[in-house]
Order: sequence, then C-alpha cells, then structure tokens
Amino acid sequence: MLKSRIAPILQTDPASGQVWLDLDRVASVEVTSEHPGYPIESAFMGDSPGWRADHPGTQIVRIIFVRPQTLRRIWLVFEDSENARTQEFVLRWSGGQEFSFREIIRQPWNFSPGGSVRENEDYTVHLPEVKTLELIIVPDKSGGDVRASLRSFRVA
Repeated sequence: MLKSRIAPILQTDPASGQVWLDLDRVASVEVTSEHPGYPIESAFMGDSPGWRADHPGTQIVRIIFVRPQTLRRIWLVFEDSENARTQEFVLRWSGGQEFSFREIIRQPWNFSPGGSVRENEDYTVHLPEVKTLELIIVPDKSGGDVRASLRSFRVA
C-alpha cells in the first residue's frame, strides 16, 4: 500500500483573511442603547469585548450605508458565559424605502453557562443595493432581565 502524509486542515477564525467593509467610512450606525464600557463601535473592530446594551429587552443595531452596498458576507458572534437563556435575533435589510425590510434570517440560540456560550453565525449572501442592514436582538425570549450583547458584527 502506498501512503503519504497530507497537511491537516486547520480551523481558523472565519473573519481572518476577509476584507471587511470599513464602516467608519461607508456607514453610520444607530443603536437603541449601549453600556458606556461596551460601545457599539467595538463590535465592528477586531479583538475587542464587543457591544452590550445598557438596559434589558429587545435591542436594534442599524447600519445605514452612505451609498448602497452589495453585501456578500455577514458575520456575527454572540457570547454569554453567565446566563442560561434563549436568545433570538433577526437580520434584515432594506434597499432604501423606509420600513421596507426583507428578512435574511431569524435565528434562536440557547446559551448555557458551562456549555453553549458562543454563537458564531457566518452567512454568505448576495444582497444588491443595500441601504440599511438591521439586527434585532431579543436577548431572552422568556422576558428575563438580560442585556443583549454582540461580540462581533462584520460585513463584506
């Protein structure tokens, strides 16, 4: 039997090597609330603690592009190692008409300390002429006193 060794497949961060949009240059951001120590900008940067809401309940993060963009990839990371809860988020987009959003995904996730503490979502999309990208987070579907958080939010 002939055999040879091949290089192993390395597990890498999905964000590495990707050229992400520089949102400081091409967009403005709206958010329903933010904790002073966890501003929304930190979710759009590299290695940072991310964003956290200042109060419990449903939160919205809205990216409004200066000029419409064609989006091909959306990457979200949520983390919570302290609370057992079921979170749901909705990601949707609009081409410009106010309140004419189209849903991309609606995703529930169960967080469990000591178990499932990190949710990575990596979507390959083809969304032409996006004017607004909106993320709606329901941090606890049972209505608990939990604040929404977002470790990373990147678009390309």
